[in-house]
Amino acid sequence: MRFHFHTRYEQDLRIFRDRTAAGWYAALLVALLLAPWIVSDYYRTQLAFIFVMSIVGFGLMLLAGFTGQISMGHAAFLAIGAYTEALLQAAGWPAPVSFPAAVLAAAAAGVIVGLPALRLSGIYLAIATLSFGFIVEEVLARWEAVTGGNSGLTVSSLVLLPGVRVNQFGLYFVGLACVIAVGFALRNLLRSPTGRAFVAVRDSEISAQSMGVNLARTKTLSFAISAGITGLGGALYAHQIQFLSPEQFTLLVSIEFLMMIVIGGMGSLHGAVLGAVFVIGLPQVIAMAKDWLPAGIGSQPGLKPALFGALMITFLLVEPLGLYGRWVKTRTWFSLFPLYRRDTFRRQKAYMKSERFR
Repeated sequence: MRFHFHTRYEQDLRIFRDRTAAGWYAALLVALLLAPWIVSDYYRTQLAFIFVMSIVGFGLMLLAGFTGQISMGHAAFLAIGAYTEALLQAAGWPAPVSFPAAVLAAAAAGVIVGLPALRLSGIYLAIATLSFGFIVEEVLARWEAVTGGNSGLTVSSLVLLPGVRVNQFGLYFVGLACVIAVGFALRNLLRSPTGRAFVAVRDSEISAQSMGVNLARTKTLSFAISAGITGLGGALYAHQIQFLSPEQFTLLVSIEFLMMIVIGGMGSLHGAVLGAVFVIGLPQVIAMAKDWLPAGIGSQPGLKPALFGALMITFLLVEPLGLYGRWVKTRTWFSLFPLYRRDTFRRQKAYMKSERFR
């Protein structure tokens, strides 16, 4: 959803909406750079996990939010990136080589999934990706000579350069750099002809094909890029968690990824980040709220899944555009006050989805 009216093509090609937005991003960057010295080690670790989930959210958002291809097997791409990184780091490969290798391994898996799924859509595509997730999970559990099976695999510390290892404090900045790099890359991709082809396929495959968009190439490329980005998130996840096992990459994890981008806001890169903050922050809120809840409720082991499900239904019914959509509406209310009209956002539904790039 976008409320800024452009009068020149150059305005639509800018990375930032205006100087004010660029200033807010700069302030956020400074805050994140100073955070490790201000917050405790626990909250620094939580911020690092937000970086990982934001990268995964970027990958899934590109596929589901901008190309319209639903995936319920993205935990498999996360696992491929994580195990590839763990094995290469154990062999002594530095991060400038192992990270791209993890990305390429996950992207190759994305192509393998994307090619057979070209003729599928909707629930059938979801089932196909779900099946791929089951296959990868089973391979990880059975291929004990490489993955360690159900016993798990210990991940060594990150080798940034030959002879230079990064501790958990330094890994925070590596994750922050990866989030910024992926965010800028996707922002540029979405303003390119390829990115606009992704959005065209999402809006109408028939219309996109009639305009010369190669559906097979576009869908496969979207799967590959999405899986590669998720593989990068998996590489960071491996070093952050320092231990890998097949139980960490189940169907429930893939469902959590989908919930993350839906609650954050489909069709928005900001929504991927907000969804990551929500997914990582909710367990902390639940942990703090348990002391205030009745003992019979606070001690229930299924409290987190129940709240996730309730919140998902609430967002789908009350705010389909997610957290970012709610923020846009709030921002617009203040910018138009006192001239705000209740039907402002009702009229926005008449605009094409292609208008929602940010």
